[in-house]
Amino acid sequence: QLQFVESGGDLVQPGDSLRLSCEVSGTIIRFFTMAWYRQSPGQQQRDFVGHITSAEATSYADSVKGRFTISRDNGKNTVYLQMNDLKPEDTAVYYCNSVTRISPWGQGTQVTVSS
Repeated sequence: QLQFVESGGDLVQPGDSLRLSCEVSGTIIRFFTMAWYRQSPGQQQRDFVGHITSAEATSYADSVKGRFTISRDNGKNTVYLQMNDLKPEDTAVYYCNSVTRISPWGQGTQVTVSS
């Protein structure tokens, strides 16, 4: 199983930027597709945000396309989520996981966008 430690969440204003990190342990992730998800207030399910393949191809949910960018540093076994032009509807707890080997969720990192 993989273990995930997400970090970088904060309280920000609309239009601000944040970069989230997801440090992965338990295996080397360079051949894995990794994804970000988020759980909005009052929701039970986690929504797909985007993913990055081992070849660094990316795909995003329509709601974040053009604003969010996923990248990875295989040497650090870490995946990143760069979030620009944040909106109040981006408020959520953000999680990462492996699409290739789905594992127990980490604790997530809270992002709050509010003026």
